[in-house]
Amino acid sequence: EFIRSVLKLHYWVFFLTTLLIFQAEIDVAVQLLLKLKTDYKHLTGQDYKAGCPPPENVVNQDNGAATDGIDEEDNVDPWNVSTSNAKGVDYDKLIVRFGSSKIETELVDRIEKVTGQKPHRFLRRGIFFSHRDMHQVLDAYEKNKSFYLYTGRGPSSEAMHVGHLIPFIFTKWLQDVFDIPLVIQLTDDEKYLWKDLAIEECHRFAVENAKDIIACGFDVNKTFIFSDFDYMGSSPEFYRNVVKIQKHVTYNQVKGIFGFTDSDCIGKISFPAIQAAPSFSNSFPQIFGGRKDVQCLIPCAIDQDPYFRMTRDVAPRIGYPKPALLHSSFFPALQGAQTKMSASDANSSIFLTDTPKQIKNKINKHAFSGGKDTIEEHRKFGGNPDVDVSFMYLTFFLDDDEQLEKIKQDYSSGALLTGELKKILIETLQPMIAQHQERRKQVTEETVKQFMTPRPLNFKL
Repeated sequence: EFIRSVLKLHYWVFFLTTLLIFQAEIDVAVQLLLKLKTDYKHLTGQDYKAGCPPPENVVNQDNGAATDGIDEEDNVDPWNVSTSNAKGVDYDKLIVRFGSSKIETELVDRIEKVTGQKPHRFLRRGIFFSHRDMHQVLDAYEKNKSFYLYTGRGPSSEAMHVGHLIPFIFTKWLQDVFDIPLVIQLTDDEKYLWKDLAIEECHRFAVENAKDIIACGFDVNKTFIFSDFDYMGSSPEFYRNVVKIQKHVTYNQVKGIFGFTDSDCIGKISFPAIQAAPSFSNSFPQIFGGRKDVQCLIPCAIDQDPYFRMTRDVAPRIGYPKPALLHSSFFPALQGAQTKMSASDANSSIFLTDTPKQIKNKINKHAFSGGKDTIEEHRKFGGNPDVDVSFMYLTFFLDDDEQLEKIKQDYSSGALLTGELKKILIETLQPMIAQHQERRKQVTEETVKQFMTPRPLNFKL
């Protein structure tokens, strides 16, 4: 009887082990099949149907010939953004692909009604174009149930560029109109894992970047900025949430979401849980006490959405509310909207440390033009503002809607030349960056310490 029991136990252990192995293989196979179906649609322009052969006129793109009328899929992930389209990423397709919701006029009007403030130009112009659960946040806010903001920055260099300001400009507006607390994560640990940088260098970049963020005008009484290297070691509650998230996400899931490979270090594989943890209010006991029910709203560029799709999937399984999100479009490189501005390429970026002369030279020399080759052609046919980088930048930074529309009409008609359009942009950016530099000079080491010290914040939930 004893031997039979042991044999039965061995049988069930073997059966369950085999089942787990098969389940892992099934998960991988499902991901592969989904990729093959996506590739099939990309190649043929049609959804895959079993038993239906592909059209005969499709040319295999591996041979170097592209099929007419078929767009290459935009490459958008937390580390890379690229597209073959001169107008930039197709954000309508990205909304479908990521499963988020478009910010319609109805939502913009509702934000105006709830706050009593004119919507920010980023909302009016569709720069923040997508959301998750923003109506739910407003529903609760109308019932006097507040929320908090969470955004962040990966400090990969000492100097930030103008594109890095976009989420912070908008987050400051949200903080002001809703009168709510804000946490800002500086992921110096992430940059150590992904870049060839020393820990000390990453942490120094975090402190320097904090000065630029503070110079955006955030309220020290309502804002906590933290470095992961500093905060995670001093906050047991934050680390507990990291571990809870890690327990509920499998290796196959992070491979599928982030594209990790077997050669990636284990630090990369575990990092998404660290970016997810600030989405939960009890990660900050000094601010929210033990409360775990305070809703979080995350304004960020849409390339960060994979982190928070994972977070939203985990949240109900560990007893927390799902974070809501507002997604922004990308700030294009000077050379064109096919890629976003990068701090690693000095000629693709306008840095917050640039002088007026450097700003002028970069725009005149590198800003991609939608104008024609000659003045005569431009006067006759007009320019294309949809691909012109100078006009794109003005949509971000020129506040006057009527002036922006007039510039667009004049450029499209040929009345405004490329050089004149670049001049308008130069005259817009030079004082804006000079003012930022002056504000940054006022940020002392003591000011940084105030913002980065864990403490209670002044607000009402």
